[in-house]
Amino acid sequence: MFLNPDTRRDCIPGVRKSSREGRYAERLLLGVDDVGEEEQIVIWIERRAGAVWAVGRAVNPQLRESEEPRPEDVIFEGYELGDALDRANEALEDDVNVLERDGRPADARPFTRKEVLPLLQRWFFNR
Repeated sequence: MFLNPDTRRDCIPGVRKSSREGRYAERLLLGVDDVGEEEQIVIWIERRAGAVWAVGRAVNPQLRESEEPRPEDVIFEGYELGDALDRANEALEDDVNVLERDGRPADARPFTRKEVLPLLQRWFFNR
């Protein structure tokens, strides 16, 4: 990586760091911001070190220099998958309601245990 000595950031445009390892489920919603520009809303469930489940929500992550979640993106951390699913679905429902009120199509299926468990089992038995 080539870093700009002043900013300590990658100085080659378009190079982004990816941080999708540990994500078990993700939803992408398309909406518009307050000035009418299109925006992307991403909500995800991930498993972190220490058997911690985390739920994140980011607006326009594609515009960031890195895909690494920011601390303010995390809306839940805990040890129970059921609690993570509840928080992720609450956030998803809130965003879908806003999109529908704005007249935008919003078809996002809820996060389910059935979706997450096979990935968790694959991680557990293949480590």
